[in-house]
Amino acid sequence: MPTTMPAGSTPQGVRGQNERLILWLIRRNGPMPRAALAQAMGLSAQAVSNITRELIAAGLLDAGGERRRGKVGQPLLPLALAPEGALFLGLKVGRRLAELVLVDFAGQIRQMRVLPHAFPHPDAIRDFAIASADEILAGLTEAQRARLSGMGIASPFYLWDWAREMEPWRGRDLRAELAEVLDMPVWLENDGSCACGAEMMFGTAELPENFLYFYIAHFAGGGVVLDGRLRLGPSRNAGAMGSFPVPGGRQVLDVASVSVLEAALGHDLPLDDTAWDLPPDILCEWLDKSAQVLSHAALGAVAALDFPLVVIDGAMPDKLRAALVEATSASLARMRHHGVTLPEVRAGTLGRSARALGAAALPLGAGFMPGGTFSAPRPGRIGQETQGAPLRSPDDR
Repeated sequence: MPTTMPAGSTPQGVRGQNERLILWLIRRNGPMPRAALAQAMGLSAQAVSNITRELIAAGLLDAGGERRRGKVGQPLLPLALAPEGALFLGLKVGRRLAELVLVDFAGQIRQMRVLPHAFPHPDAIRDFAIASADEILAGLTEAQRARLSGMGIASPFYLWDWAREMEPWRGRDLRAELAEVLDMPVWLENDGSCACGAEMMFGTAELPENFLYFYIAHFAGGGVVLDGRLRLGPSRNAGAMGSFPVPGGRQVLDVASVSVLEAALGHDLPLDDTAWDLPPDILCEWLDKSAQVLSHAALGAVAALDFPLVVIDGAMPDKLRAALVEATSASLARMRHHGVTLPEVRAGTLGRSARALGAAALPLGAGFMPGGTFSAPRPGRIGQETQGAPLRSPDDR
């Protein structure tokens, strides 16, 4: 396997904006022939041929796909992402579970390590991440290790606000600690933002340029996408939909969270989604109240930013997620919305894996996405030679 990169690039990614655009178009649309890429980007066939030749030589694209018959002329050979083109580590810090995944260039989880806990402690998370990363790296070939682009961390912000057991997180810099020990680039973003970004990058459904995203896990979170780019905000906490205020002096997370469902049940739910057994009365009450607060938060956001779509995903069974989407859509329709166009409400496509995939997507996006992490090119910008700024962690600002 070649380990060289295209001219003007680094081991962590590619610098040319058109190279990034080609990789993004194939990531979102699936295998594409050169002619389709040239049309989408507004570039000449020769220019696209030259760029894709370099990407193939770098091991980032695979030209071995099944030929497609065009309207005239020779069969078209689609180009696909090469799974071995780059590798990424993703660390998810959750309320009950930490996960470290190894993700390939095509977005598939190759390996996973799991650490259950009563509460996440920064020392335990750091040690788990270091030991698991070392174990994963030890099993890779030299060529694979050369293609590892770094680690991303998906973690809730303000962890010490969860409970007094979380106070040890105050003042800790997990990103810097891991970067020093692992000797690789490390990124960190809010777990809700990461889940939203994963839906953009790896999700299986078409998405508009603007949408609102909810992620319902032990607590609720979310993200905001505007003009095809995940917006992080000045404190990198934009789209914190779990903190959105709702009637009764509460926040969304006080109602639409799995922790609330567990409190009603009197026990923790299994981490295996297929093993959930929910009494109908408790389920119906949780769905009704959750839909009320989600629709309230969604309508407020839509009134401000005119979102055409609300995506709801979470660490829950598919049927429960579908029921929550249906209940939220119905609740929205019942609300007074004069002067506001109600959005479509749709289920996300990644479920429990969204946050870990989103963590791994941080180095992927920084090295290979146009404009940096979690951004999609708008049609009018395709083909322009602008260099996107690399993602910076809060500590690099």
